[in-house]
Amino acid sequence: MDFKTEFKPLTIQPQEIEAKSFEMITEELGEHSFTEAQYPVVQRVIHASADFELGRSLVFHPDAIEAGIAAIRRGEKVIADVQMVQVGISKERIYKYGGDVNVYISDPDVVEEAKRLNTTRAIISMRKALREAEGGIYAIGNAPTALLELIRLVKEGLAKPSLIIGMPVGFVSAAESKDELLKLDIPFITNIGRKGGSTIVVAALNAISIMADKRG
Repeated sequence: MDFKTEFKPLTIQPQEIEAKSFEMITEELGEHSFTEAQYPVVQRVIHASADFELGRSLVFHPDAIEAGIAAIRRGEKVIADVQMVQVGISKERIYKYGGDVNVYISDPDVVEEAKRLNTTRAIISMRKALREAEGGIYAIGNAPTALLELIRLVKEGLAKPSLIIGMPVGFVSAAESKDELLKLDIPFITNIGRKGGSTIVVAALNAISIMADKRG
């Protein structure tokens, strides 16, 4: 293939591109304090964002990786805060073990209840998830209010997620919601600061599902 430019790509083979990217990430990241189990998540987050600062800001509960792997292999549901997270997740590995990926934010009953209570659909979607998917993996990359509501439900003993991947992006309550997540004594993956987003949460969850599938 001729790109008709002076620059020529190192390769155009997808697997080779990914492998070379991971090699470059490892070299540029240098020394770090992440464990061998955590590093694949960090690597894929950096790969998805090209942001080393974001990668270095990741924080893991000590049980996060094993809890996520076990939940996927048990066939637990994945609950996403928005459709963008749902679309991005590599579902084949989730389906393989009997799981599913659900998002409730646009469900008619959620929309109606949010209007009635004059609150966000993200908050109501977490309450619906509590009824529909107890014990699942929560993947929150867009809505800080969803993460804060989930934290409230956990603190009140109403929700018992297997793992929370909470990395909403933004200026209003995004960093603060992650600070609150850090206080929970349940498995979580988050990051420090305003950065994050759907793509980042997807990258983290996909890394865990790959590790789950490699268990055989």
